[in-house]
Amino acid sequence: MTASEYSPGLSIQGFNAPLSLSQFKLIAFDMDSTLISIECIDEIADAVGRKADVAAITEAAMRGEITDFRDSLRRRLALLKGVTVADMERVYTERLKINPGATELIDACHKADLKVLLVSGGFTFFADRVKARLRIDFARSNQLELADGELTGGLVMQPWGDICDGAEKRRTVLEVASLLGITPRECIAMGDGANDLPMMKACAEAGGLSVAYHAKPKVREQAMVAINKGGLDRLLEVIRP
Repeated sequence: MTASEYSPGLSIQGFNAPLSLSQFKLIAFDMDSTLISIECIDEIADAVGRKADVAAITEAAMRGEITDFRDSLRRRLALLKGVTVADMERVYTERLKINPGATELIDACHKADLKVLLVSGGFTFFADRVKARLRIDFARSNQLELADGELTGGLVMQPWGDICDGAEKRRTVLEVASLLGITPRECIAMGDGANDLPMMKACAEAGGLSVAYHAKPKVREQAMVAINKGGLDRLLEVIRP
């Protein structure tokens, strides 16, 4: 189905807008390049002079050109060996910015009694802080393994697994929905890269909503809403508080 321009920089397909936030009970966000302005793994790699190598893999993975996200993540993690906690702290304090409209959209969701989930192929070092800053209810992301204050190039096994890839993002959204006693029809999933498509499809196919934010072409084409200009809160033009 061809997307139609709803207003400049905002496209919709597959439904009639506007909707109401009261129709939904959960909104799930990707973190890197969605809630925040950077890809954390690329910026961490800059500390050891490997940003170009890591960023090239990240870009290919987000475009869907590398279909095995788990393998692409392991390849990038191996290049981070030796990065220190102090290096990551500098990335957080000096480079990580919350994207425009994130606070406004999340505040509107909370006022409408939606729960908010952050589900990321990024890292707990950043995701847990973003969760606290934006008053997000739930978060799932990868935990970097450390030894003597430096990254080992590996991840820590968590109760749900070690790598939050596209399949795990989908499973997490469905798990949280189940815990809340709601269906995917009452869920919104929002992201920018190919690894966000499984959770976006799970919501869209059930009658919920999928949203692309300044996304890769493959993601824009498949999303029900595509925000190509402006902030995250432009979603409120389509889903009225």
